[in-house]
Amino acid sequence: MHITFYGAVREVTGSMHLLSTEQDRILLDCGMYQGRRKTAAEKNRVLPFDPGILTNMVLSHAHIDHSGRIPLITRNGFNGRIYCTRATADACGYLLPDSAHIQESDAEYLNYKTVRSALSQMRPGEAGKTSKRELQEIKRLLKKNKHGLNAEVINDYIKKFHLEGVEPLYTTADADRALKAFEGIPYRTPVTIGNNITCTLFEAGHILGSAISMIRCDDNGRSRTVCFTGDIGRYDKPILRDPASHFNGLGSDVDLMIMESTYGNRDHEPVIDLRPRLKKVLNETFDQGGTVLIPSFAYGRTQELLYVIHELYDAGEVPAMPVYVDSPLATNITKVFGEHPEVYDAETHEIFLQQGKNPFAFRQVQFTASVEASMALMREEKPHIVISASGMCEAGRILHHLRYKIHNPKNTILIVGYMANHTLGRRILEQGTAYDESGRKGEAPIVRIFNKEYPLEARVVKIGGFSAHGDRNEMVRFLKESNLNVKRIAVVHGEEDQSLAFSQHLKTEGFNAVVPRVGETLTI
Repeated sequence: MHITFYGAVREVTGSMHLLSTEQDRILLDCGMYQGRRKTAAEKNRVLPFDPGILTNMVLSHAHIDHSGRIPLITRNGFNGRIYCTRATADACGYLLPDSAHIQESDAEYLNYKTVRSALSQMRPGEAGKTSKRELQEIKRLLKKNKHGLNAEVINDYIKKFHLEGVEPLYTTADADRALKAFEGIPYRTPVTIGNNITCTLFEAGHILGSAISMIRCDDNGRSRTVCFTGDIGRYDKPILRDPASHFNGLGSDVDLMIMESTYGNRDHEPVIDLRPRLKKVLNETFDQGGTVLIPSFAYGRTQELLYVIHELYDAGEVPAMPVYVDSPLATNITKVFGEHPEVYDAETHEIFLQQGKNPFAFRQVQFTASVEASMALMREEKPHIVISASGMCEAGRILHHLRYKIHNPKNTILIVGYMANHTLGRRILEQGTAYDESGRKGEAPIVRIFNKEYPLEARVVKIGGFSAHGDRNEMVRFLKESNLNVKRIAVVHGEEDQSLAFSQHLKTEGFNAVVPRVGETLTI
């Protein structure tokens, strides 16, 4: 048996590993690389193998950095099944079409800019510059209405003038086709995924439906076991059960564990601090008449926030200001959460379900559906909370809220998740934190949103306890509390410094750990 590491190796996103035997090839995750636009586009378009060689696939969870390239393999020859939990399959039913829509919209906009630029150069006015009137005519020609683009006209011009157009990574039709390959299975239920190869999924505690995959290959009377953690979650978090510790029905020996290291050299704030920290931020902001903007992942983080805010409002610990979930995707994913109470922990059942309450719906929360409603909300000056995607501020409605609110010191930008390198979210976090540490002296740092500059006057606060990834101590806790005898650990899914540091830490704890490189193969 061989494991080749193709993605999320010495970096965080793009999870993808290939398990190979003489007869089968099983893909573990098929994630999208997220980062700088050009680099991401180049990495995502190239698959390191022909999808037609794959027997089946195992998906650890629905986050796009683990699932986002599935439509590429199903479009290019993959004819197997995608095994995951039922909750993950349901979540992907929204996440993959949404990802496809983003790909299509981005390509459409970039093509619009290309054609607009080409037409402008063909219509020079006085002094060699296109007049405002000419520019308006060009825009009217290429747009359907104030906000929509006329893709048919734009594509005709690209062909007519032999311009370099942009193709979406995949389309909505590709995503819909991919969803037909999903096979949702319950936790702790073995399923055959190859010749003498079975997979059993266990709770990972990271996100709704996330799973630790125990893959067992029986060959000539000998068993080999690979454990793929996907992403290990935190302990004592609301909503979900803790990561599994007992893997019943399997031998205790694990020949290779593929383990994440997103926070391999860091420790989170204790989970118990989440509620008081959020309470403090909300009260301080509301006291000065401000709004709290929360860039949030639509899947998981949004629902955790609603859960804790619901608790705070029920307890009367903060003023019950309006809460807006301004993300169609987050609205749909919240419905998925409501449809899978079987994965909730005992506390969620006790606090909410047994009281006849939905953890994610209460009187003050509103789900913003239309673009018009979202635009009206941006101009709202009364104190409120906005939870909006994307979580790293790279796209989506949160960008519009930021450009309307970022310059006002009364407002707070609350960071509740990981911000990857080279993202707007990381720049806001680092520059806002540095500005606060300087006593907010001098001019505020400048950030660019939609190619315009804005002063970062709003207060930037980070609450690290909301992270869905286990930190260094929690990942070691998982290893020590489980009934597994782990022979070797491949450390993946972390920036290089985090992966190397976590590998070294595991060695001091008595584990045999390595950090593979992209394309490297380990043999079992």
